[in-house]
Amino acid sequence: MAGTTDVIQGTLDMLILKSLSLQPMHGFGVTQRIQQISKGVFKVNPGSLLLGFQRMERDGLIDAEWRVSENSRRAKYYRLTSKGRKRLKLDTSDWQRRVAAIARLLEA
Repeated sequence: MAGTTDVIQGTLDMLILKSLSLQPMHGFGVTQRIQQISKGVFKVNPGSLLLGFQRMERDGLIDAEWRVSENSRRAKYYRLTSKGRKRLKLDTSDWQRRVAAIARLLEA
């Protein structure tokens, strides 16, 4: 049985965008969401997450603002922009196409 693994290279941005498509979240919330939905298969490296946030904010895919979190601490909350929603749609379509191709190769 496979254990916990780091998020597959090149998919972290898509998983962050998907998490933020539901509601604005802080970094820990995004990490929890990815681990929860993947049923613990994927873990997110905090350093990789921070770099992803910085890159996507710079590219205009997400916006950020400081707020008070559920536990009364100051946290940076990220939200998807319209550009980010478009990117998520394209990335999801591309990922689904690749997964289908891999599945065909494995079944051959």
